[in-house]
Amino acid sequence: MPLASIPAYALYGEEDGPDRPAYAHIETIAARSSLHDWEIAPHRHHRSVQVLIVMSGEVEAALDGTRLRLAAPCHVTVPVGAVHGFRFAPASQGWVLTLDQAFAARAQGPGDPLGRLLAGGGAKALAQPEARRIALLAGELLTLAGVPHDAALFHAVAEALLRSLPREDADSAEDGGEDGRLARFRQLIETHLTGHRPVRFYAAALGMTERTLARLCLRQLGCTPLEVIHRRVASEAQRLLRYTNATVAQVADELGFADASYFSRFYLRTTGRRPSAERL
Repeated sequence: MPLASIPAYALYGEEDGPDRPAYAHIETIAARSSLHDWEIAPHRHHRSVQVLIVMSGEVEAALDGTRLRLAAPCHVTVPVGAVHGFRFAPASQGWVLTLDQAFAARAQGPGDPLGRLLAGGGAKALAQPEARRIALLAGELLTLAGVPHDAALFHAVAEALLRSLPREDADSAEDGGEDGRLARFRQLIETHLTGHRPVRFYAAALGMTERTLARLCLRQLGCTPLEVIHRRVASEAQRLLRYTNATVAQVADELGFADASYFSRFYLRTTGRRPSAERL
């Protein structure tokens, strides 16, 4: 029996191939949600980040199994690959900004909160000064989207909008965000997720020694490279268990495990839960 996959939407140029230019797109919440009774079913995007800005109304967001309810004005930023769905109060107003994952390259080094936002996502209420500034920038983006424009200008305004979003609390951002080498490490993990590659493979692909990669992960993430890999495999397993009707054996096979019992032990060791506990 084939594995029932999580819906993955390719939008706004994602299917143009590996050499496509980085893209960005904006539309109003109503443009899509009003056609579906103000509800967007759980899905994900393999190569894009989405930023939801709600200026009036209310949104209930599901993010990888976590549910939260926010009243306007607020934002929800969804990182690449995260399973997400939204239910809006009817007639809610705002925008959905979609950005190519390559947009993260605009972060100015490991101390830039832009990198943290795009890699980890977030959801927060917006103070009125922030909301007014973001509304102006989103309106400008919507105008640009409707006429021929220079992509660099659109990206610059999109970056200004992202940098206007509230930052993480100071005590949680003292480590300054991720090193660009870690972003590349994560991209490689995505590419080889089901291949169970050893740490030495990733270190070689990054042009560094295993020890250098280990020091980088310990300093930035507080864990080993192998733990980074295992956590990502476990998070993918969790998504498949929660959002599809696949059996544990099917999920194990999908993720390249030799047998279901080994996968179950791996999942319990990595997450502290048995796979059967993830059924929603």
